[in-house]
Amino acid sequence: MEIIVHSSRSVKPNYGDRSDGGAVAASVEVVHLSVFDKISYDEYITGVCAFHPPAPPNHILEAGLATALAVYREWAGRLGMDGTGNRAIVLNDAGARYVEATADAELSSSVVLELTTGANLLSLYPPSCDGAKELLLAQVTRFRCGSIIVGVSVHHRVADGHAIWAFLFAWGQATRGVRIDDSIPVQQRHDRLSLFAPRDPPQVKFDHRGNEFKPHVGDASGGNGAAHAGDEVVIHRVHFSKEWIMELKSQSQAAASEGAAATARPYTTTLQCVAAHLWRCITAARGLDGNQTTRMRIAVNGRSRMKDPRVPVGYTGNAVLWAWPTTTARELGRQHIRETVELISREVARIDDAYFRSFIDFAGSGAVEKEQLVPTADSLELTLSPNVEVDSLLGIPFYDMDFGGARPFFFVPGYSTVPVDGFIYVLQSFEGDGSVDAYVPLFSTTIEAFKRCCYSLQPTAS
Repeated sequence: MEIIVHSSRSVKPNYGDRSDGGAVAASVEVVHLSVFDKISYDEYITGVCAFHPPAPPNHILEAGLATALAVYREWAGRLGMDGTGNRAIVLNDAGARYVEATADAELSSSVVLELTTGANLLSLYPPSCDGAKELLLAQVTRFRCGSIIVGVSVHHRVADGHAIWAFLFAWGQATRGVRIDDSIPVQQRHDRLSLFAPRDPPQVKFDHRGNEFKPHVGDASGGNGAAHAGDEVVIHRVHFSKEWIMELKSQSQAAASEGAAATARPYTTTLQCVAAHLWRCITAARGLDGNQTTRMRIAVNGRSRMKDPRVPVGYTGNAVLWAWPTTTARELGRQHIRETVELISREVARIDDAYFRSFIDFAGSGAVEKEQLVPTADSLELTLSPNVEVDSLLGIPFYDMDFGGARPFFFVPGYSTVPVDGFIYVLQSFEGDGSVDAYVPLFSTTIEAFKRCCYSLQPTAS
């Protein structure tokens, strides 16, 4: 399938007839990055949505983008420095990148499935690793059948998945001619410092070294990538049906050992069950030594956990930390799935309001600078082995995005040009029947063993 780019241009915010439009356009504000922004991955994250016809023409999509940028100005800005030399978002309305392309193919189901993990996926959104200055890059690719794929690359230091979704939803509203809710005060949208200000005196009640921060070790990034030199990372899509998920949950609530009385857990989330299963299966497929420590890094959204103050509705930045369930490869392999789920559940529950506030205090205490600590979210890592990371998109309604034709029938989270071994995305299946898809990148020498066990409730590498 050949994809031809026809145009690439900058789209600036369109303030229309807003009474304050001229003043806003003339102003250059600086949005200071919060402690959550600073520990997020310093890279672009991507995704593609596929839409059946009828699809709006390109100039309507472009106009909608310009209108949405007038409300969400950060996506038309640039990363720069504030007055103290710290990294910040400069709201200079420099613009987002908008690319128009065509594909010489019909967007059939087989083509869509090929795009989920194939090299063609990289051609469906603008490249962002070659010195791009824009914080948002979007590409609209039209197929012979009239279908379109909208691919976006956005900088993770600006926002997390929930905030990115809010902007994409607003772009759809503007394209349809629906007014975007701009009633949220600008201060509430952009004041990232006072919202997450450390307490005086600081109350650091948890250890944040090794979780959010790690020692700076020069050019040693890359994990265990050297051990896999020449080995390609392959992305495998695993589809878990609704029935399979129900069986997995049932197993997760069963007794931990044969003959013990079955006791139901209060509630088992789909994410925790799927994450536990994938962690066990990947660890088995990797053939790790039994004494090897293995950790799961799983994102925890602070929007529902921070209480005083709460994260306001419409907040446009990052508000995520991570839980780190930890065990050994041997224990993970021999314990009941319920025990793995309980381990994950306990660690996620531990990341509560007190933990978030402790992190804010630690990040603002001066210890990070004094000890030369850096974020554990390392964009240079090639492999997470012996660990895994799970990012959940289950709670983000990507399939509600609407540009005025039809809602998307497919969404694929994108990876960089070099996917990271062990970095998993979990999201709702496009089938809309309660099934779940997981995108699992692993080294090619591991992927076949993973395929043999990914649908088994007792994963082994054999």
